[in-house]
Amino acid sequence: MMLYFWRSRGRGFVVTLLVASVMLVSTQVLVAQESDGVSEVGLLAAPPAEWLTTGRDFAETRYSPLDQIDVDNIEQLGLAWSWIIPKSGARLEATPVVSDGVMYATGPKSFVFALDARTGEKQWQWDPGIPRGREGGPSVCCGEVNRGVALYGGKVFVGLLDGRLVALDRETGQVEWSVQTTPRGADYSVTGAPRIVKGNVIIGNGGAEYGVRGYVTAYDTATGDQVWRSYTVPGNPADGFENEAMRAAAETWTGEWWIVGGGGTVWDGMAYDPEANLLYVGTGNGSPWNRDVRSPGGGDNLYLSSILALNPDNGELVWHYQTTPGDDWDYTATQPLMLLDLTIYGRERKVIVQAPKNGFFYVIDRLTGELISATPFADDLTWAIGVDVDTGRPIETPEARYGLTGNGVYLSPGPGGAHNWPPMSWNPATGLVYLPAQNSSSYYTKADEFEYRQGVWNTGIGRSSRAERPERPELSGPRTLLLAWDPAANTEAWRVVSSGAHGGTMSTGGNLLFRGAGDQFIAHDARTGEELWSATVGQGTGTPVTYELDGTQYVSIAAGRRVGRVYTFVLDGVPVR
Repeated sequence: MMLYFWRSRGRGFVVTLLVASVMLVSTQVLVAQESDGVSEVGLLAAPPAEWLTTGRDFAETRYSPLDQIDVDNIEQLGLAWSWIIPKSGARLEATPVVSDGVMYATGPKSFVFALDARTGEKQWQWDPGIPRGREGGPSVCCGEVNRGVALYGGKVFVGLLDGRLVALDRETGQVEWSVQTTPRGADYSVTGAPRIVKGNVIIGNGGAEYGVRGYVTAYDTATGDQVWRSYTVPGNPADGFENEAMRAAAETWTGEWWIVGGGGTVWDGMAYDPEANLLYVGTGNGSPWNRDVRSPGGGDNLYLSSILALNPDNGELVWHYQTTPGDDWDYTATQPLMLLDLTIYGRERKVIVQAPKNGFFYVIDRLTGELISATPFADDLTWAIGVDVDTGRPIETPEARYGLTGNGVYLSPGPGGAHNWPPMSWNPATGLVYLPAQNSSSYYTKADEFEYRQGVWNTGIGRSSRAERPERPELSGPRTLLLAWDPAANTEAWRVVSSGAHGGTMSTGGNLLFRGAGDQFIAHDARTGEELWSATVGQGTGTPVTYELDGTQYVSIAAGRRVGRVYTFVLDGVPVR
């Protein structure tokens, strides 16, 4: 195996990054291009010159060892090319992928395109023609967004807002197969990027605000046939349980939760450990949000707001860790997941880390599900004062359970969370994770009456005018900020106060951290946080990637709401301010 080791600076922790978990093979194989496209070996190797998966590697580190662009020459970075995305109407959340000189990405409303990664020339584009919700299209919680595609063999895989999973020919963009992953006419949607694991394409879904039952499904990449499906919350006990995991989960629910579905949708974060043969998925909030409506007798409501470790061969649950038992606040655990090999207090640990909506940074043993540590990363966190490491449970504040107290209350974070979809990244040289964080609050109160209605939000949260609410507490921290986080010590290393909505982050071997914020594309010194370079690219940034072609390193990001573009930069390119 190929392993590279770095020692973190000044912390006394050794940090190990698994760069490739495959036996040494020829250079030709390591670039992952075979006659039939991207191979399993190539995905495992994560060749530095390319960006083959949404997280660049199975561990979802979003770290590239490319170092042609570095802290000493970053001021020379300029525009190589840009391309207007001919579809608008939603923010851009996609991470492009790059293979064999071609960039593949998505725009609003599940629009897919392929560009020459050297020049930006369009190779093909595909528009599924999905209508807006008010025109008969799918109900979508939070914008008609899409976070990207997956590559395998000669195909490009994309999940669509209307619940379809589609395989496109990577050379032409023609549809090879299409499968409906959700019940027709139901309030599901798909916004997340698929993942490829062991020859299957893995996809989840969203829609918990509308009332659905969450699940994740594996499909055969060649045919689109379903291989397995794993539900995240139990269904109606009268129908029987799919497996023992669902039977055990049902014991933590009360009432008739299945009428509204229960929630627990898998709409974003996934990661895969090929050595452990474990697929990790993050699950979403309850449906309705209010537990006293959803499960009136209380309970933890497994497996809401949890990290699930699944056997990728059959989808069976191996272990789980619930970040927010009995979720009452829309504190999803669907935020990006990351696998790291760390030495913590002298002990080597294979961990999974996550900074979910609830405001705590979790370090968990990824083989067993044991909680190693959990530390607040949010400045404004009033629903809990900490996490009990022995039990793994949050220590909730007395006022947090608004349904039980009967009193409305402002709590932090709000439903948007202390961290949402924008991906964090890792740098093995610094030993730091770079986290786009935010501070917020929201008023929670139980609805006086609740009746499930299809096609609209079913939260169980009461509506009240500002005059009926107490004064909103002032936030103690900035609304948005970039955090450099030491996962071994589980402490903050440094911070940069930000401005505007976050995009995702990416780290490189040139000691650089790239990110989107507001209408800016910014490069920082990954060691100190010093801002070294920026370019104006338009409001609503996605997540950057970097790749190398013909000895030249490129950096790309999609940005812009009214007019979206892909911007690609090189050294000595055209200045952009």
